[in-house]
Amino acid sequence: MVWGRGAQNRWISGVVAVTLTTISIVTTTSGTASASPKTGHGAGSVTQAYLVDATPGAGVRLLGPDGSVREQGRVDRLGSFLVRELAPGDGYRFVVGGTAGNTFEVLSETPPPATLYDQKLRPGLNYIRVRDGVTLAATLRLPYGTTLADGPFPTLIEYSGYQTAAPHDFVLGALGTLAKRPDPLAPAISTMLGGAVGPVAGFATVNLQMRGSGCSGGAFDLFDLPSVYDGYDAIETVARQPWVTGHRVGMIGISFSGISQIAVAGTRPPSLAAIAPMSITDDLYSTGFPGGIFNTGFANSWLKERQDHARPAPEGGQPYARELVRSGDRQCAANQKLRLQTQDVERLVADNPTRTPSLFGHRSPSAWASRIQVPILLSGALQDEQTGPQWTSIIPRLQDNPNVWVKMINGAHFDSAGPQILGTWYEFLNLFVARRIPPPSPALTALGPVLYEATSGTPGQVIRTDRLAGQRSLSAARTVFARQPRIEAFFGSGTAGGPGGPGNLGAPWSKGFSSWPPASVGDGTRFALDRGGRISPTPGPSSTVSFRPDPAARPAGTLDVVGPSMVPWKALPPYDWRPVTGTAGVGFVSAPRTSDAVVVGPASLDLQLGSSAPDTDLQATLTEVRPDGRETYVTSGYLRASLRAVTSQATPLVPARDWLTPQPLQRSTQTARIALNPVAYTFRAGSRIRITITAPGGDRTSWRFDTPATHGRIVDTIGLGVGGSSLVLPIVPGARAAGPAGPCDGLRGQPCRAYVPSLTGG
Repeated sequence: MVWGRGAQNRWISGVVAVTLTTISIVTTTSGTASASPKTGHGAGSVTQAYLVDATPGAGVRLLGPDGSVREQGRVDRLGSFLVRELAPGDGYRFVVGGTAGNTFEVLSETPPPATLYDQKLRPGLNYIRVRDGVTLAATLRLPYGTTLADGPFPTLIEYSGYQTAAPHDFVLGALGTLAKRPDPLAPAISTMLGGAVGPVAGFATVNLQMRGSGCSGGAFDLFDLPSVYDGYDAIETVARQPWVTGHRVGMIGISFSGISQIAVAGTRPPSLAAIAPMSITDDLYSTGFPGGIFNTGFANSWLKERQDHARPAPEGGQPYARELVRSGDRQCAANQKLRLQTQDVERLVADNPTRTPSLFGHRSPSAWASRIQVPILLSGALQDEQTGPQWTSIIPRLQDNPNVWVKMINGAHFDSAGPQILGTWYEFLNLFVARRIPPPSPALTALGPVLYEATSGTPGQVIRTDRLAGQRSLSAARTVFARQPRIEAFFGSGTAGGPGGPGNLGAPWSKGFSSWPPASVGDGTRFALDRGGRISPTPGPSSTVSFRPDPAARPAGTLDVVGPSMVPWKALPPYDWRPVTGTAGVGFVSAPRTSDAVVVGPASLDLQLGSSAPDTDLQATLTEVRPDGRETYVTSGYLRASLRAVTSQATPLVPARDWLTPQPLQRSTQTARIALNPVAYTFRAGSRIRITITAPGGDRTSWRFDTPATHGRIVDTIGLGVGGSSLVLPIVPGARAAGPAGPCDGLRGQPCRAYVPSLTGG
């Protein structure tokens, strides 16, 4: 969910002597606290209460409106205390060392008085006050070459907890990083859309720092309600500025700043015009616990980085916050007060191995999506190595919104910002935020090769910005734009050729659909798993096959990458994608296809499973075996088998679960459906469809799995043939490839290897 650690984005421009100041922290313990401790100041957030400026180490209690104790503890060394999950209402107060402080209101989701939004913002770093009194760092960047006098400007907000509001120039910071002279005051590369692309494209951008990170106040809360409604308040504040065109703004961003858009838009800020999220997830649980198994790779590294970035500056936190506090930014320094009240994310994970609704429910983008009323351009990659490809399950939640366009492409996390999507992004923001016919943008077209060369090592296809320039009115331009399919799947990115060669960003063809999954796939096409490692249209005689899943049988991932990295985005990453041999897995393969099979949508592997253990962790991987003997990765799915129970929302293609009801396995077979991550792929005529079943690991770039070591001692048995296991694929009837297959070695996000049959022969 990031584009590189903050440490990669520091650049020291020149040799300047700077006098640094430090903050002295009093660490008084309860044993040395004065008889009359400072009660500090209490205030309410949305479902939270916080205390600042109290005596460190003093005992503290939070009293509710009825006088009952809602929480108690000790004031931290920064003089703060915070309580979560409170009922809204007036009359709360903190009692510090026996002395009652001020009363205050714990806030509901009701909007605050509109006068809150009468704040003036200027180019550069600002602090926006939100409804609970916390201030958020926000850096305003104008279109390149302009001043406020040239306004008003169409305006976009990018909102995340990365090094977002760092005030120095994005481009100079990136150049400094390349020159190995990183600038601590430059924004992270992950903020490219707001830091550089938006201003190049003629938009003003506000890079908004999430609470509890950087120079923003408050405690980091991982998409909790205070952060969600901070977004609402920031939108209304920015929209009131005299330099904002039409007093309405849009939201942009990839990954962290893409996910944040869904919940904020779900609060329905009156001044929000449109959103354009990229590379999101549908649910924090699906990324953090794929198949119910904790993701010790990217998800864990991302959580640890968030925890590290939430530490108080100047001794910790993000580089720009450390630098600004040391150089005397008093507001940034004051905004560190609540940092020690950040929740222990590792403890939350340990305490919630299943999907606890109170923890995950309101943090789920899917929970907010159906509330969104503004136009949406949603894009993502189907082999995303960071947030994952399961983001498409959010699409049905948007079905009641008429102005939704979805772009999906094969590739890695960054590929949602590829040239074919970024051109549409430019049109969308002009039509629905700037409310103008999109003018040709030679600057954005020129930026493309630089951007893509820096990230992928190839120039990418050309970004088109002139497709609607000839329209006579905004209404006509919107009509033309709306003729594109609601859902567009791009196929074969990396094989289009051109000057970039294999792996170059860009797809040779696409296909449109009106719903997800496409209505024409129905309940999917079911294939039987049969003896001899065969995938058959009709099941053969009943039989079984057994294997010993062993996560140590091969490398944990296809690259030596678990945290944020640009290596998976390269044209030809150095994949180490090894087959499973021996007894550690089983494979099944179809006969060569007599015609193309265009597979679009979610899929399911329905196992009749028995095990020698009460639980077993499984991974199913879908691949294509080409006529030349090469095998191409398509997608995977995962399951901790004790969490196999499905809900009433399950369909033949989607084994929906609540992830709450573990059930031990029996030695006799029982149904265990593995949800395969979404697919948009063509199995060509002459190729074979393959499914392999192993322990988790070995087939993904950055995901790792907290699956127990088995040492080959667990025996899993799968029923085959009549009444046995089956594979359900969403094959689009009559669809055929509209472009060449190209070399599998250049296909973005999809490793390629020589096909090696498994012990079953498949």
